[in-house]
Amino acid sequence: MKTNYWLVLGAMLASSAIAQNNTNALPEMPAPVATPAAEMTPAPAAATNAPGKKAAPAKPKKVVAPKKIKEPSVALVPGPAEVTVSNLIVRGQAGLRGEVVTHLFKGETVTVLSQINLDKHAVGEPAQWAKIALPSTVHVWVNGKFIEASSKVVSAKKLNLRAGPGENFSVVGLIEKGVPVNELESKGDWKKIEAPTNAYAFVAAMYLKQEAAAPVVAAATPPTEIAPAPTPVPENQPIVTEPVSPPPAAIPAPEPVVVNANVPQTPRTATHEGVVRHVASLITPTEYELYDPTTDKNVDFLYTTTTNLDLSRYVGMRIIVTGEEGLAARWSDIPVLTVQRIQVIDTNALPQRIYYSPRQSQRH
Repeated sequence: MKTNYWLVLGAMLASSAIAQNNTNALPEMPAPVATPAAEMTPAPAAATNAPGKKAAPAKPKKVVAPKKIKEPSVALVPGPAEVTVSNLIVRGQAGLRGEVVTHLFKGETVTVLSQINLDKHAVGEPAQWAKIALPSTVHVWVNGKFIEASSKVVSAKKLNLRAGPGENFSVVGLIEKGVPVNELESKGDWKKIEAPTNAYAFVAAMYLKQEAAAPVVAAATPPTEIAPAPTPVPENQPIVTEPVSPPPAAIPAPEPVVVNANVPQTPRTATHEGVVRHVASLITPTEYELYDPTTDKNVDFLYTTTTNLDLSRYVGMRIIVTGEEGLAARWSDIPVLTVQRIQVIDTNALPQRIYYSPRQSQRH
């Protein structure tokens, strides 16, 4: 009986506890978290018959075309020229890809070596460029591995001059083995040196001005010229070449190049002094010329009618040459001197501008 009583009491207590739990209020739901609009994923549209809105197409970006420049036609010749703008950029290559080497200012004078016309150039890029002698105030860089530490001379056969300390900079000239350098600064393996006279750079040709050269009028009576006294030179060098003897009868003489039938002229004997260099060009009457190293201007093209005289042995020497002077047949304004006598003044006349073929190998 007691057992049944306790069972009934337990059942009643359990029913009362369940009823109390069911009457409790449910907990509050948390508020929704706001999501940034840029990161929201759009909910799928409700299934309706209305067509969805199409997204507006993106507007294409405006492409600004390079500004065209009005480039006048320019014809520069080797020689001095004047800068006509207030700030002219000097570059390491002909074109806007060349790095900036220095700046020139209005009224400054530069020496033009040649003119380069680009076959292909970008819009806004000048097509005509002038190769100029590098101003004396600008320095160049060389790879220090090819400079002897003790004597400070070039140890490589040929060494590039560069616009900056690295092989990614433009080549602005060459120096040869044995040439001394004046070191100014070091950066890793690279050394900044004073630029030699054969270093060059480039500027837009339309910003240079040259004075028109006055026409040369030949004198009716050739002036009397007095040859200077000879200067002694070492015995192991060629001193004087005696008057050239005529070629043997078995060897026909080459065709003269100094006769121009269209230009009346009187043969004249002339004596000039200068340095001899080889000119590898198809537009010159001869392979060798006499030039003034201080101005880099041509004095005369040298020509010989005999095989007994080898002009190549005089390259780089300062000489006094005597001969018959006339004009080339194909170039009526270019003087040519038929050599009769050569006298050596200096066997190593520096500075000497060096010309290289593009196919010749170079070392950095």
